[in-house]
Amino acid sequence: MAWSYRKRIKVIPGVHLNISKRGISTSIGVKGASINFSKSGTRLNTHVLGFSNSFQLSGSNSRSKSRSNLNLSPVQPSQPNVNIPVFFEDTIFSADVHEITSQNMQGIKEAIILAQKQKAELTADLKKIKRTLSFTKTKKILGYLFIYGLINKNIIPQLNTDITAQQEAIDSTNDMIEKCYVNLEVDFDNDIRSKFEDVYECFKKLTGSKKIWDITSAHFQDRVAARSSASKLVSRKEVKFSLKSLPYIKSDYPALYLKNANGADLYFYPTFVVMYTNDNHFGIIGIDELKLYHSSLRFTEESEVPADTKIIDRTWAKVNKNGTRDKRFKSNYQIPVVRYGHIKMNTDTGLNEEYQFSNYELAEQFGKAFKIYQSEFLSKVF
Repeated sequence: MAWSYRKRIKVIPGVHLNISKRGISTSIGVKGASINFSKSGTRLNTHVLGFSNSFQLSGSNSRSKSRSNLNLSPVQPSQPNVNIPVFFEDTIFSADVHEITSQNMQGIKEAIILAQKQKAELTADLKKIKRTLSFTKTKKILGYLFIYGLINKNIIPQLNTDITAQQEAIDSTNDMIEKCYVNLEVDFDNDIRSKFEDVYECFKKLTGSKKIWDITSAHFQDRVAARSSASKLVSRKEVKFSLKSLPYIKSDYPALYLKNANGADLYFYPTFVVMYTNDNHFGIIGIDELKLYHSSLRFTEESEVPADTKIIDRTWAKVNKNGTRDKRFKSNYQIPVVRYGHIKMNTDTGLNEEYQFSNYELAEQFGKAFKIYQSEFLSKVF
């Protein structure tokens, strides 16, 4: 089945999202001059008086091939400091959002920043107009109180005209503020749209998991020394998933919102993912660059077992090497072993997040649906 899509999606005037067989890129500019952001780098395109030029501003083609002739002295390895403690804990977190943005998503980020700037400027203008309107209404009231408005019959009509104009300006400014957003319109064919809707529906079900945890760190432990059946210890914080869009992006579907306990939250849109802390601190990743893995895992649950979790085995708080109960501990007690869902996401630019779900079946359904959609999307684009 052929894939129907717009090769140039208009985001806001002067900004386009380009989707083609070569991949996803964004362009900023007007006819005659534009800047294109793609995986291969940043390129300036100009067309003046019938002459076209293209300049590589960054990327593989713009790198200097010259080498330095400096003589570098070999660096001696430093001696180990025996006073420095060694930690085996592996903290799980993403890089700073300013470092995460994909090269081909820079244009979308610039469009969002522009929308934010426009809204801030219009909001400031709106406050000024409202203050002016309030002052004009006060002048009108004073005109009646001090009679000078009755003596000079042109004052009140002029103030009424000003009030009407200022109210119209307020309405117009409010309307422009409402339009300060990036409008994401992707025209998929029925096949690929259906696959994204599967992702959407599976995510809605996933939000109903009794427990969702953000895994913030994990490290291996010596099972024999700890007398434990668990070979890996994790630190986790309970979070919530929901459908929640960012104010500066409008799409046919609400974003799939993933709360992040130790960093920027994630917002999944059909063609990209936004990592968002606040209006000045966010990054954007192309859906083609995201690596998502899903699996089920055995977990020794020492807390209360969620209602939608399946207990698959039992162990003891203290065990022998072969996993049997260590009878030397009188207060030894049984612990349920459960099956949880697990989703891990990362990118080459620095995204690194892991989540755990009390309902492994819902996590598996979402993971499979997303992989199918992403595979279909990439097969049509690349």
